[in-house]
Amino acid sequence: MSRVKRGVTSHAKHKKILDAVKGQRGRRKNTIRIAKQAAEKAMQYSYRDRKNRKRTFRALWIQRINAAVRSIDWNLNYSRFMDGLNKAGIEVDRKMLSEVAIADIEAFKALVEKSKAALAA
Repeated sequence: MSRVKRGVTSHAKHKKILDAVKGQRGRRKNTIRIAKQAAEKAMQYSYRDRKNRKRTFRALWIQRINAAVRSIDWNLNYSRFMDGLNKAGIEVDRKMLSEVAIADIEAFKALVEKSKAALAA
């Protein structure tokens, strides 16, 4: 029976890990034992931060909407504005609201007026 040489498989595994940690500093980029740890930790961070990115962007959109609502003198804040939109039956997500507030202030003013009207009613 012929013997099995496993160098090709090991080399492929090592190459895969070393490709994943390319750009790291020190021994993390070229020593397989340390590179494995670095790659595993990087994957943990990327998993965690995919969740955090959603959180961060939502907070950014809310800050932009709040700033836009407060910038023009309507005596409104973010929570009252959103409450008015809900009462008016307008369903626009926060991402789109923040984009409208930045790009098209006239359309945003119309949304604010509808929100205020729904709050007054």
